[in-house]
Amino acid sequence: MNTIPIIFNQRAINRTVLGGTEKAEMVKMPVDCIILNRSGNQYRNFIFEKILNHGFRRIICIESNDRSRNLDELSQQYPSVRFVIPHDEVTPGDMINMGMAEAEEDFVLVIQDDMCTETFRFPEQLAEKLIGLNQFCICPRLIASTQQVIPVLFRPNVKNAVFSVESSLSSASGNPTFYATDWAGFYSREKFIQLGGADYTIKSEYWQKMDLFLRSWLWGEKTLIDTGMTFTYSGNVPEENRTADKSYLLFYLKNLLPVFRNGKADIPLSSFFSFKKSNRCGLRESIKLFKAAGKWTDQNMYRFKMDAVCLIENWNAGEE
Repeated sequence: MNTIPIIFNQRAINRTVLGGTEKAEMVKMPVDCIILNRSGNQYRNFIFEKILNHGFRRIICIESNDRSRNLDELSQQYPSVRFVIPHDEVTPGDMINMGMAEAEEDFVLVIQDDMCTETFRFPEQLAEKLIGLNQFCICPRLIASTQQVIPVLFRPNVKNAVFSVESSLSSASGNPTFYATDWAGFYSREKFIQLGGADYTIKSEYWQKMDLFLRSWLWGEKTLIDTGMTFTYSGNVPEENRTADKSYLLFYLKNLLPVFRNGKADIPLSSFFSFKKSNRCGLRESIKLFKAAGKWTDQNMYRFKMDAVCLIENWNAGEE
């Protein structure tokens, strides 16, 4: 297992960077935009024309692999757009890490390429409002191509000693939500970096996302909803794979086992036995994982402002 990252962008991903050699012509807001290109959208010219007209300071397009076509041509056609092409296998969290490393503004809008539809709107007045909120992440309202509303309001819970996340279709601006649906949101780049970004050792997209957002709550940050920011998908909404695999174990160790007391967090040695009993790893692998998580928690003990038990209890109490 790779060492759990202590600092942002600890993994060095082989990549090629094209474009971004010219400044955007119509800058209307101090915001960068990161586009995660997962679908190889054939209408990319439309996407860039649409996004460029909104006046972002920089547009950074992160490719999901190095098999993307016509990027040399696109980078010449849109010289203010920066294309980042990884040569290694990457997760969505890795892609956002790369985008944040390339961005320079304090606030960054992260969107998937299939959210860049005809109805895409992000006016400068909205950007000014979101900047003023100064939160780790502010999530948009999301609509499927069928006009069906997609859940964006999530809350953590525990049932029968098992961690779970519950969703709701109801939402209002200012409501807290546990995480950003499909990673889409308006992020504070500084807070993202201070949190260490997405953990590259967690390979599952779902548990990588859960890890980042639960860590952000435990370390004192917030994720809110703003319904004034609405994006619509052009195609099918991807399903989340929530399989409790090894990625879940890392999420569990880093976020659910630490206990917060006397102003700091630690993983009690006594919790190893319940951890070993609940997983299918051998004894040696279980000890290795437990030690790695314990070391990571010790290195970040004073970053914690609460533990998962406290977060869930306070969240539920706030909704009563």
